[in-house]
Amino acid sequence: MMASMRNGSGDEYFILFNPYGAIIKGFAHESLMSPYATKSGSPWAGVLDGVPNEFKDFLSEPAFSTTFCIWRKYTDSSWQVGKIDYPLGDNPDGSEDLLSILDEQPSAYKEFAEYYYEKQVVLSAVEHIYQHKALTSEIVVALNADVSLDTLKSDIEEIGYSNNAI
Repeated sequence: MMASMRNGSGDEYFILFNPYGAIIKGFAHESLMSPYATKSGSPWAGVLDGVPNEFKDFLSEPAFSTTFCIWRKYTDSSWQVGKIDYPLGDNPDGSEDLLSILDEQPSAYKEFAEYYYEKQVVLSAVEHIYQHKALTSEIVVALNADVSLDTLKSDIEEIGYSNNAI
């Protein structure tokens, strides 16, 4: 299975989930480690080093540019990265900004959504989703007044969101 995010500004990440664990490969176009910033056209030295063989096929996908790569096998006690000599600066590979919404904190997603969509987001509605509670019309409207629960039905089913309200 795979998940992806593209923000429309050139940044993206892709996450592969396989029987061995998960790997995230991302690209932050303005990062200090961007192949375009270094004019090398290649990933920063070390970014792809040490990736286990169980994830190697994911690395050969030509559609993915890379400024960061992290992985975790089910047997690992923590997330892993290659041996990288990072350039000086905050968040040099862009991963901190791009992955911040994955930190299990509804407030982090609220902050991201308000910045990205330039509108206020109701924290309690985001918390409702993070708690995997059934969707209601009120929660959907609190997040996006232009969408209804009925219009989301196929999306909800596609992602497997358990929903007693439908």
